[in-house]
Amino acid sequence: MSNANVLISGAGIAGPALAHWLLRYGFKVTVVEKARALRLGGQAVDFKGETHRTVLDRMGILDDVRKLQTGGMDQEIVDANGRTLAVMPGEFTGGDLEIQRGDLSNLLYEKTAPSCEYVFGDSITSLTETPAGSGVHVTFERSAPRTFDLVVGADGIHSTVRRLAFGPESDYVRHLGYHYALVDMDEDFGPVPMMYNEPGRLAAVGGPKAPAFFVFASDQLDYDRYDTGRQKDILTRAYAGMGWKVPAIMNAVRRADDIYLDSISQVRIDRYSKGRVVLLGDSAYGNTLGGFGTGLAVVGAYVLAGELAAAGGDHQVAFAEYERRLRGYAKIAKNGNAGSFLAPGTPARIRMRNWMFKYRFLLALMMKVGDKFATDIDLKTY
Repeated sequence: MSNANVLISGAGIAGPALAHWLLRYGFKVTVVEKARALRLGGQAVDFKGETHRTVLDRMGILDDVRKLQTGGMDQEIVDANGRTLAVMPGEFTGGDLEIQRGDLSNLLYEKTAPSCEYVFGDSITSLTETPAGSGVHVTFERSAPRTFDLVVGADGIHSTVRRLAFGPESDYVRHLGYHYALVDMDEDFGPVPMMYNEPGRLAAVGGPKAPAFFVFASDQLDYDRYDTGRQKDILTRAYAGMGWKVPAIMNAVRRADDIYLDSISQVRIDRYSKGRVVLLGDSAYGNTLGGFGTGLAVVGAYVLAGELAAAGGDHQVAFAEYERRLRGYAKIAKNGNAGSFLAPGTPARIRMRNWMFKYRFLLALMMKVGDKFATDIDLKTY
C-alpha cells in the first residue's frame, strides 16, 4: 500500500468516520483537532434513507446509533401569547435516526482511538508538498513538524486545510444572510418543545437541536468563535425587543456556560482535492443546517477511504474517483437556505411556512424530495 500515512484535520464526525475506514484498510492515521477535547454537546443530527443506514451498517455502528438515538420530537410553533399555530413533526427534523452530535462523535472516537493517534489542542499552520512530490510537510501550532503522505481537511465550513491548500475562505464560503446559535442551559421554559417567530428571527426551546436554538437574519459578523462573552452579546442584541418568552430566555443565555454561534453559509468549490490534499464533509460541501451534512460526511468518508484502498493508495486515481462519485450526491448542499425557512423575513412568509405543517400533503411532498436526495448515489461495495 502506497501513501499509507494519513493526517486528518478535524475530530468531529467526518474525520473519525474516515479514520474508521482507513484503519480497517491498513492505513496509519493521525487526527489533529484544535479543541482540547471532544465536543460532546451540540445539536441533534440525523440520518435519512437506505444509503445512510447501509453505510452505518457496513461500519458496524448501526445498532450503536439506534441505541443512542434521541427519537424525533414534535415541536409546537406558537404565537406571542403561547397559542399553538402549527406543529413541526419529529420525523421532519429527526429523519430516520436522530442522535446527539456529541454522542455520535464520541462513538466514532471510541471505535478508532485504540488504533489511531489523536492530537487534541493543536492545529495545522502550513502545508508544503515535499520537493520530490512524495509527501506533505506539515507544521503545527504546538507540535513538531511532520511529513505525511496525504492530508485530509475534515475541519468544517471554516476549514484551515482548505484555506492553506486552496485559498482564503472568502473565495469558497458564501454567507446566506443568517446566523444561528445553540445554547446549552438548564432552565425549563415549558412542558413541550416550542418555537416562536418574528420576521427574520426564530427562538426555540426544548427542541431537537439544543436546549435553546436561535436563527436570525444578519450580515456577516466578525467575532472570535471561541469568545463566549462576545457571542452572548451578539445574540442578546439580536433578540432585543422580541416578544413571547424571549426576554427570560435571553437572561438564561447570559447565565449559560456553553454557546455556539456561527453563520449559515454554503461552501462552493470546483474541486475537492489539490495535490496530496483532499477535502471531506462540510469543508468541501457544507450547507449549514441543511439537514444532510452528517449523512454527506459519513457517506463521503466511506467513498474516499474505499477509493484509496481500491487504488492501492494512489491518491490521484482515488481522489478523482471520490470526486466523481460524490459531486452529484453532494448537490443537495448547493440548494436551500435553512435560515429563510426557519426565520422567514415577513409575517406572510412565516404563515406560509406554518401552512406546510398544517397541510400534511405539502410536508409529505417535501420529505419525499429529501429522501430522494439522501439515496441518490450508487453505493459501491469496496
